[in-house]
Amino acid sequence: MAKVLGLGGVFFKADDPDAVRAWYTRVLGVEFKEWGSADFPHPDTGVTVFTPFKADTDYFAPSTQPFMVNLIVDDLDGVLARAAAEGAEALGRQDEDYGNFAWLMDPAGVKVELWEPKDWTPPAA
Repeated sequence: MAKVLGLGGVFFKADDPDAVRAWYTRVLGVEFKEWGSADFPHPDTGVTVFTPFKADTDYFAPSTQPFMVNLIVDDLDGVLARAAAEGAEALGRQDEDYGNFAWLMDPAGVKVELWEPKDWTPPAA
């Protein structure tokens, strides 16, 4: 049976895409290809999730965008230190059994969720 295998990308509009790409490079270390995209091979840890939220959720706040980006990181404290050195302060942090999370806002007003998985094993199919 034909089915979706996973998330293929996150695409969004920005008033100044070059500035947004520069922010992601400077603050989070994302490397963009010359055509403007960044490629991420799926890591050996974590999982890509696809989750619709209720229209009135406040989980994306303070962003007014109708979506949020979740990025798996290998060292949350290190990424947050890099972000802080570039003037991007974390909106909050939450540590759970399955990983540690923190949030930033990018220059396009998109809330970015950073996730460092802990002892991740994929759930059984």
